[in-house]
Amino acid sequence: MADYELLKFIHDNHIQEVTFRFTDFLGQFREMNYDSSTVDLKTLTEGIPVDGSSLKGWKEINDSDITVRPDLTTAGLDPFASVPTLILICDIIDPGTGNAYNRDPRGIAKKSVEYAKSTGIADTVRVGAEPEFFALDGAEYRVNPYEGFFKLTSSETSTEVSHHLEAKGGYLATPPRDMGGEMRSFMMEKLKSMGVSVEKHHHETAPDQHEIGIKFDTLVRNADDVQRLKYCAKRAAHCFGKTVTFMPKPISGENGSGMHVHLSLKHEGKHVFAGDLYAGLSKECLYFIGGVQKHMKALNAFTNPSTNSYKRLVPGFEAPVLVAYSRHNRSAGTRIPLAATPEGKRPEFRFPDSAACPYLAYAAILMAGIDGIQNQIDPGEAIDTNLYALTSEETREIPHVCTSLSEALDNLDQDRAFLTAGGVFNDDLITSYIKLKRDEIKWLETMPTPGEFQKYYSV
Repeated sequence: MADYELLKFIHDNHIQEVTFRFTDFLGQFREMNYDSSTVDLKTLTEGIPVDGSSLKGWKEINDSDITVRPDLTTAGLDPFASVPTLILICDIIDPGTGNAYNRDPRGIAKKSVEYAKSTGIADTVRVGAEPEFFALDGAEYRVNPYEGFFKLTSSETSTEVSHHLEAKGGYLATPPRDMGGEMRSFMMEKLKSMGVSVEKHHHETAPDQHEIGIKFDTLVRNADDVQRLKYCAKRAAHCFGKTVTFMPKPISGENGSGMHVHLSLKHEGKHVFAGDLYAGLSKECLYFIGGVQKHMKALNAFTNPSTNSYKRLVPGFEAPVLVAYSRHNRSAGTRIPLAATPEGKRPEFRFPDSAACPYLAYAAILMAGIDGIQNQIDPGEAIDTNLYALTSEETREIPHVCTSLSEALDNLDQDRAFLTAGGVFNDDLITSYIKLKRDEIKWLETMPTPGEFQKYYSV
């Protein structure tokens, strides 16, 4: 939609507010709302000023200005607003240079796609995502020097309900055991009204755990849709008296929430990943997988960006901990789904989780895969056995994902050249990201937890 067409839409539909929404360095949506009477052609084409120093990991106080410039193709109504409101997803511009701000996650995603085009490997990058989340009846938590606790409440596990769900028994459950079906349908309706191409929804393995699948789209557009989904799920759940979390592992002893990422490439109309090798893949696809496997531990810093992520990446809870690939095999970090046509041939990366910023995670995976193709990185032999059933001795020679955020950041620090190729990521962004995440770790490591009191209070 052109800028003048958008202004006409605002006028004709009596839009009262325009929301300029963008993603910060930690992957969270932020927004500024303008009364529609103040939005003109200049606002839409040049953007609005924002204080970048008030957002973690961005500008310093002495150089704080950033410009939030809307991408007019993302315009969509907010179905939850009390007054007619139009949402525009925005890019971040450095007003000093007029160029994309190098720490803008959406800008990084755009650059990764342009880099893929410049290599001649692909002119189109398409991504599909399957974010999982928990919708709970309540979540209370408190952290201060003299108090620290959390308490989650769930109807689906209550023994007072005749059709409650047992532990790990919720996959594809039907009502009345699945108490969230109507809520998910409501979420799907609202997502479609926002312009998101949704595919399916279902109950996941853990009680109160859900999944909504988003259709394949271009890399940036799909990342936009994941951000919209997170917003919509939280707002829709509130309408049902629920609270949603995309935390990877909120409940001990239950499966965590992943975000499986499907990725495919096209070049001049050809599906780059279709071929006649293992599982119907091309050598380019196998090299792509090889690149992802080689850089897996650095990728974990973006695809699994919280300390909580590594409570999910442990054996026994259907999360992939081994760096292996296999057809149809959900125990592998990279799965090759069944596909009857060439356009369906793709890898599914199962290690990312729902805490990931989709722009940074997708861009990092793409850069690792391109490095694999350029350097013809052999992924080794596929492993078609159930990896969950292997003994520790049998898995000794198979590479593992990181076991902590600290380990992931160490690997990112040491293995960053594949990300900085073509100026997609740069050292300033990576170093700033590592510092921000290390500050998180330090804060958490110096904070006593309820579990530590149980273990150590009486020593």
